[in-house]
Amino acid sequence: MSNDHARKLARVTGFAGSCLIAVGGLGAGALPVGIPFFAGLKHVRIGLFAVYGGLLLLLLAWWWLGRLSRAGDTRAMWRTAALWAAPLLIAPPLFSRDVYSYLAQGRMLGEGFDVYRTGPSALGGFFAEQVPAIWQHTPSPYGPVFLLLSELVAAPIGGHLLTGVIAMRLLAVVGLALLAYVIPPLATAAGVPPHQALWLAVLNPLVLIHFVGGAHNDALMVGLLAAGLAAAVRNRPLVATVLVVAAALIKAPAVLGLLAVAVIWASRLDGRLPRLRASAGVGATAAAATAVLTQIAGTGYGWISALDTPISPENLSLTGVLGRWTADRLRGDGVGELFVLDLWRWLGVLATLVVVGLVRAYLDRLGPVYGLGVVLAAVVAFGPALRPWYLIWALVPLAAAAGHRWVRRALAASCAVMALVVLPDGFAVDATELLLAVLGGLTGCAVFLAVRLAAAPAAGRLLPARAAR
Repeated sequence: MSNDHARKLARVTGFAGSCLIAVGGLGAGALPVGIPFFAGLKHVRIGLFAVYGGLLLLLLAWWWLGRLSRAGDTRAMWRTAALWAAPLLIAPPLFSRDVYSYLAQGRMLGEGFDVYRTGPSALGGFFAEQVPAIWQHTPSPYGPVFLLLSELVAAPIGGHLLTGVIAMRLLAVVGLALLAYVIPPLATAAGVPPHQALWLAVLNPLVLIHFVGGAHNDALMVGLLAAGLAAAVRNRPLVATVLVVAAALIKAPAVLGLLAVAVIWASRLDGRLPRLRASAGVGATAAAATAVLTQIAGTGYGWISALDTPISPENLSLTGVLGRWTADRLRGDGVGELFVLDLWRWLGVLATLVVVGLVRAYLDRLGPVYGLGVVLAAVVAFGPALRPWYLIWALVPLAAAAGHRWVRRALAASCAVMALVVLPDGFAVDATELLLAVLGGLTGCAVFLAVRLAAAPAAGRLLPARAAR
């Protein structure tokens, strides 16, 4: 079998996996409550089996295509990403209910609520009912740019929840498309083959299921961040700064991209104190862009005080897990749990600062984009909150700039693991659901192996002819 035929087969296999995920989501996804049509479709066990069978098919097809990809496959990667994303566009929300929070907050803004002071419970009604109980009373942690977009989406949809979900998903697709467009020049500037960067950062199943299936606003954040970095390497520092500020005013971690922009700008300046001059230019431009964008959104600066909203009591971040474990061990000694949790969070901050220092020391070897990826990886690993899609913050700059093969393999493996850890309804797993997920995944693996074995005889039949030549 030729490599071209194998690549086509890998694309078809991934598409089949994506279709299974979408169909399984009708039974086990983050379905809206209060709509009889979806209540009638809810078959969690069948849905879980289908979702995890499809997810393993998609992951294995992604791995197969990565082994078969070659230089110049950029357009093929774009087409494949569109093919694999298409079924997820029309699926119900998957792996998270965050999209319902986005819509509720958009409606709150339209009705005059301050989303930085009150949660969706203040809105009440059908849209607020879709938001999980843990977030009903928490303010929004999102920046004014995203809240403006969510208000614009929520305003014309009236009571049509599903229309709002599709609109929010299309916003996420815009971010993903922007990412796909700017990754190749960013990778080329770092000496990384563009098709490899696209395979890791865009075609990645973790990206597709959470950015398209989950409609997360992180898609817009990383798309704008990557666009800002690409503008910086093209020697457009002011445009780069504005783009990164826009990303940070969706979700705050993108603000670290300003450091990379300043370093890139400084490398292009002649004369004395280039880093100081570049930092001053980036800082002044960022402050002005923040003021203008916040004024346009009309939401104020309350998001700064609401940045700890994602920190839930049972968050599976490293510092959270260690904090709860330590608190359990010290409970008999009268040590307060909140004190221990805060202590571990500050230790996480310290660990992140150590990584920042190491990146600063080796910046000439790593480069600013690679260094940014390492710092964002530390923020995700040692931060107080962790969700599987947070890994994509670091994935994007590392996919574009990390030339070390072991780093790219570790990233791909981490993404594959993180794609499997959240149920399609976004809630915690029980023993029965875990068993069904495992059985579905094993079935997906078996189907993939059958496809590969069916293709193997064709390859074998070509060998004698090649030998005869």
